Amino acid sequence: MVHFILLAIGLTAGVLSGMFGIGGGLIIVPALLLILKMEQFQALGTSLAALIPPVGLLGAAEYYRNGHINMKYAALIALGLFVGAYFGARITLGMSPELVRKLYAVFLLVVAARILIWGK
Repeated sequence: MVHFILLAIGLTAGVLSGMFGIGGGLIIVPALLLILKMEQFQALGTSLAALIPPVGLLGAAEYYRNGHINMKYAALIALGLFVGAYFGARITLGMSPELVRKLYAVFLLVVAARILIWGK
């Protein structure tokens, strides 16, 4: 079951990255913390490992050296990101810029509320 959750996290992060041009970490870290109950450094390291080429390479190496990366989780999330970014871009190119801005604003509010109200 956790494999499907990880793929869903990656797919969601990929779709939203493709739609809004955001980094996947904005989705991945809160999801790992709130859904899978990972500890903070493990979530950060795993997110960077999933995003390695080229963005997170040096940061991921440091987390790896300190034992804070779950490589299996990172690989599954990366697979979802790879596919999701394509679909996110395809979806968004059919929308008006105004709608995309509003959707992104709502998304950020939902993430912020979830972290502020229900986060650890």
